[in-house]
Amino acid sequence: MSDGGGRIDRDRRRFEEIVRGQIKRDLKRYVTGSEMIGRRGRQLVSIPVPHIELPRLRFGRNGRGQGQGEGQAQGPADGSAGDTEAVGAAGSEPGQHLLEVELRLEEMAAILGEELELPNIQPRGRARLSVTSRRYTSISRQGPRSLRHMRRTLKETLKRQIGSQTYDPDDPRLLPDADDLRFRSFREVQTPDHAAMILYMMDVSGSMGREQKEIVRLVSFWIDTWLRSQYKSLETRYMVHDAAAKQVDQDTFYRLRESGGTKISSAYELAAEMLAQQFPPSDWNVYLFHFSDGDNWSGRDTEKCLSLLRERLLPGVNLFCYGQVKSAYGSGQFMKDLDAAVADCRNVISCEILDREGILPAIKTFLGKGL
Repeated sequence: MSDGGGRIDRDRRRFEEIVRGQIKRDLKRYVTGSEMIGRRGRQLVSIPVPHIELPRLRFGRNGRGQGQGEGQAQGPADGSAGDTEAVGAAGSEPGQHLLEVELRLEEMAAILGEELELPNIQPRGRARLSVTSRRYTSISRQGPRSLRHMRRTLKETLKRQIGSQTYDPDDPRLLPDADDLRFRSFREVQTPDHAAMILYMMDVSGSMGREQKEIVRLVSFWIDTWLRSQYKSLETRYMVHDAAAKQVDQDTFYRLRESGGTKISSAYELAAEMLAQQFPPSDWNVYLFHFSDGDNWSGRDTEKCLSLLRERLLPGVNLFCYGQVKSAYGSGQFMKDLDAAVADCRNVISCEILDREGILPAIKTFLGKGL
């Protein structure tokens, strides 16, 4: 019996490995590119990768050809490729084709973790929730072809042919019929899991420009992708603030454009109320991420922020991360005040993000401790 399904699975796995390698090589481009957010589905993300040529063997003599030794690069005989005035003109050569490949967000998280060497998170407290998962531990007579168990199927075929005296040792072909087919079957099991929540807070005041807000969205997207691979039970909340803070949905957080003054304490007050009412740290693993350009209304409000952090937020959260995005209009003072006030707090991490080149280092800084 031909194992066509097995060959297809092997080819698919090989192709996925090649695509995975391509994505790892171009990870920086994917992380810093805005199109990733628009291509995300609920469980899948669409990745545009260059056309992939699979290696092939060619029969024939391996003779010497052109290109041996030193030489000079030459353009086409008509000189069209070397004409600097022809940039952007129509050409006769094929362009580079992009291939849309869908990957699960868990796979993207795994690639990110490997490249940044991120440790797995060790949740604190005891597991309080029960998560249903599937385990393939039994054999069934019915099921999809993708779950066909070849060894058990052939074993049943051999038993039937020996019992009916149709098996010929000199011509040992096994021909399964419908009654011989066996399939892997699952059972649902309940496993304990830790509950976690993430709160993303972003300054949308006038000093935060379009590029700064886009950097925040990219950092948040990849942090969220990683944390979702670490927790099965995860709640995500989004908050924006200028002089006042408000909770928004995910789509609004990624698309909102606002302006106005900056009062950071408004976000920390609303965060403290949210945790007390909905996500008590005694029951949840809590992650807070705040992004701003470091500009605040006044030194007095900064003092209020630091007091809220020390008294109401930091004692119960797993991690508080502050990302300061460089802006032409932001003073950058808040990060200096924060570092000076909570330098001894293990669960506080701050990082300056100068531009898109700083996105990957910022993610590694925030998640590198595995808290």
